[in-house]
Amino acid sequence: MKIVIIYHSGYGHTKIVAEHIQQGALTVVPDVALLSTLQAEDNFSVLHQADALIFGCPTLMGGVSVGFKKFMEATGKFWYAQPWKDKWAAGFTVSSTLNGDKLNTLQQLSIFAAQHSMLWISTGILPKFSNDVQTTEPNGLASYLGLMALSDNSTSKLNPPKGLETAVLFGQRIAQLTKQFNNQ
Repeated sequence: MKIVIIYHSGYGHTKIVAEHIQQGALTVVPDVALLSTLQAEDNFSVLHQADALIFGCPTLMGGVSVGFKKFMEATGKFWYAQPWKDKWAAGFTVSSTLNGDKLNTLQQLSIFAAQHSMLWISTGILPKFSNDVQTTEPNGLASYLGLMALSDNSTSKLNPPKGLETAVLFGQRIAQLTKQFNNQ
């Protein structure tokens, strides 16, 4: 069983989140590849052979980044053949504001998966409350369609985004469902 995480990362924040999703998935399955969108475009055969694909990018100007959009459009070469039909799919995004229209990015990623006839995995992670106050982890941004992470706006000093504990849990969930679906 193989899971592939495809991400576009402008300044490294999205890559950090992708690595944490990978870390969580590796606790369940042994083969979880991490590919940038450029690497993925050069290795579509790897994606065709995967059991699950996880898509991630920053939210920029209210939607998917141009680097991820380029990857999405490159799949048009084989879209009609539907090689990803009935594969698991999930998505994540990062931006430097609490909202920043991240939901729109997750909707774009899930529609992209639907166009490839994929099966979408939600986060399945409820926020936690302590003394009636919502905690920052898990799922501190209360996102259910996919993972949302919060980064600073730094381009010179890379600080880890908020939501990394949730990223690990999300990776575990995706791997567990993929394993269960494949009866392994």
